[in-house]
Amino acid sequence: MSLNKAKAKKTMDAREKALRCARAVADRKAVDIVVLDVAGLSSFSDYFVICSGKSSRQVQGIADYLEAEMRKEGARTIGSEGRREGHWALMDFGDVIVHIFYEPVRAFYDLESLWSEAEKMVWESDAPESTTSSA
Repeated sequence: MSLNKAKAKKTMDAREKALRCARAVADRKAVDIVVLDVAGLSSFSDYFVICSGKSSRQVQGIADYLEAEMRKEGARTIGSEGRREGHWALMDFGDVIVHIFYEPVRAFYDLESLWSEAEKMVWESDAPESTTSSA
């Protein structure tokens, strides 16, 4: 690993970590990916990444892939819950929490409504990095 890449891993801020998480779950065909900036609303996290899988197996696969990809970037999970069941996998990266839902379970919990005051970030790779929109 080059010195520049090692240095980049150490300086990844919460925003960049959230964007990398969003891109990683997109790589595994997660759907309805939302990145919420909850920094001003939450004392335990700066960003939520919320996405869905079409089956419990896909939820598990997304979670496994995300953990492996973020580990490559130098980010490790503080904890994770629900991966075995595959209905709602929660992965805590400290300043970023990723929620991977089986689609029907996501509708039941409706986290986007609970955190409706949070800004929704535009995260797609072709979007300008600084763009946000109000939820």
